[in-house]
Amino acid sequence: MMGHRQVEQAALFYAFSLDRHVPADHLLRSIDRFVEFGELRRELAPFYSTLGRPSIDPELMIRMLIVGYCFGIRSERRLCEEVHLNLAYRWFCRLGLDGDVPDHSTFSKNRHGRFRHSDLLRRVFETVLRRSIREGLVGGEGFAVDASLIKADANRQNGIEGEKGLPSEATGRSVEEYLAVLDDAAFGAATEVTPKFISPADPAARWTGAHDGQAYFAYSTNYLIDIENAIIVDVEATTAIRQAEVLAAKRMIERAMDRFDLYPARLMGDSAYGSAEMLGWLLYEHGIEPHVTVFDKSARQDGTFSREDFSYDAAGDVYICPGSKMLTTTGTRVNDEATLIYRASKHDCAGCALKSRCCPSSPVRKVPRSIHEGARDMARVIARSWEGRISRRLRKKVEMLFAHLKRILKLDRLRLRGPSGARDEFLLAATAQNLRKMAKLIPVQTLQPV
Repeated sequence: MMGHRQVEQAALFYAFSLDRHVPADHLLRSIDRFVEFGELRRELAPFYSTLGRPSIDPELMIRMLIVGYCFGIRSERRLCEEVHLNLAYRWFCRLGLDGDVPDHSTFSKNRHGRFRHSDLLRRVFETVLRRSIREGLVGGEGFAVDASLIKADANRQNGIEGEKGLPSEATGRSVEEYLAVLDDAAFGAATEVTPKFISPADPAARWTGAHDGQAYFAYSTNYLIDIENAIIVDVEATTAIRQAEVLAAKRMIERAMDRFDLYPARLMGDSAYGSAEMLGWLLYEHGIEPHVTVFDKSARQDGTFSREDFSYDAAGDVYICPGSKMLTTTGTRVNDEATLIYRASKHDCAGCALKSRCCPSSPVRKVPRSIHEGARDMARVIARSWEGRISRRLRKKVEMLFAHLKRILKLDRLRLRGPSGARDEFLLAATAQNLRKMAKLIPVQTLQPV
């Protein structure tokens, strides 16, 4: 028998519970357990006036942004539409069925004002990190560090030659931020090399062809993670250049020590962090084992002996050449007092049978040695050990987080401009990744029927 036609009929009363319509295994239900923003409201209070009409609840805006970054909703206009229609999003944002969703322009107004002045997004990230530490997800023994390029919101076709500089008519918030960070070692002061092109839309973005493909304007997102559960311990935005990424690693390690009392026993990283100065900073200043690939370009390509063919005698502070002769140093430092030069005797080199393979075009052989060479030697020993092989595998967890960031969270190109915009997006994305990780590692406890 054909069923009756269903005709919508408005009821006078509805018995509807929003909580019952959010599935028990929904991601937002798992994440909601770890979102605690009570302290943030008190910290934000000085940035609000005591007069006038009430503002939009800042916790509502943060919850909406978390929804957007957890589910790859990049546009704030679209985010407002999705929260308006989606019951799970409404439940997470504490809006109920008839709560008003704020206008998308509210986010821009608060981002450029209260959120940045109070460093709110950094506080949100650290609040989530503290919760993960309390849950026992951060071991604190081993950290890994890496950086990844994220395209800036700047058209590569509109770049101007770096030698010409910005035109006098260039204005805007991103230009003001660019001028403000010219002396910051993480941005303008990272290198004295003038970039090939500058974007008038986002001058702080760096022109780079690091991936050997088509060059583009980009920023670097830097992650410091705990390797036990791949929890992001810190995140930093820098210009897309190696020197700035090394500085970011130092800042993140020191911030983890100062704010969270996390003192790692070892740090894992690729050769970008393998300079002598960086390895010395890790080992001598902080006692951290450098499980880092050494950045070494001492190997010669002309067939003559390289530095590794000379053995160092620590007791006598001399090098022994392949001909069993000594190279000594006067102790004078060169290259910003970071390098010692060891020289062989002219008498020894003149009559040496190996001179044609050692120093055919100079009277004596010289061998440079960094003042941090002991840290480099330790990193080389670790790299050849079984622990070093394990560390090289574990540090890939950072690369997996970058893949998740770009493919799942869809943050392969920035939507906001300027260093502050990059910092905001990277902090929110890292917060979303940590919340998703906690939701995965700590399942929701379901009540068993009696």
